[in-house]
Amino acid sequence: MKKYAAWLKTAAIFQLIAAIIHAITLFVTLPPNNETEKQLFNLMDTYKFDFGAGFHRTMGDLLFALSACFCLVCLLGSLLNLYLLRKKLEPEIMQGVITINLIVFGILFGLTAAFAFLMPVILSGLIFLFLIFSRLTVTKTINNQVRT
Repeated sequence: MKKYAAWLKTAAIFQLIAAIIHAITLFVTLPPNNETEKQLFNLMDTYKFDFGAGFHRTMGDLLFALSACFCLVCLLGSLLNLYLLRKKLEPEIMQGVITINLIVFGILFGLTAAFAFLMPVILSGLIFLFLIFSRLTVTKTINNQVRT
């Protein structure tokens, strides 16, 4: 197995882990710790914003949709990377795929580092790190092929 494939497979596994862990949190609600949190949770689940055109959503609805998108992005990245690795595409094609992954998951990491809590920051950071390793090694693989 080529070195970049091992790094990309590791990134894909962490993408899958992030998707699964985050999907679990979509269905688990933590109880409020005090009266302020109780009031906040109540407002997040009951107060509906009027977004026009008949759309009335709570902040909880919006948060659920955004959290589901995090899961789906990680799942898409994982499944796509694992599929392409299984097909054993040329390193030049994989370099482009890895670069696209780097852009998307780099932005995701930046956003989670700025606005999220520890678990998604760690998971998105590990995904980004392994994608960087994969990108560096796929470039090295391509350069070695050119020399021979």
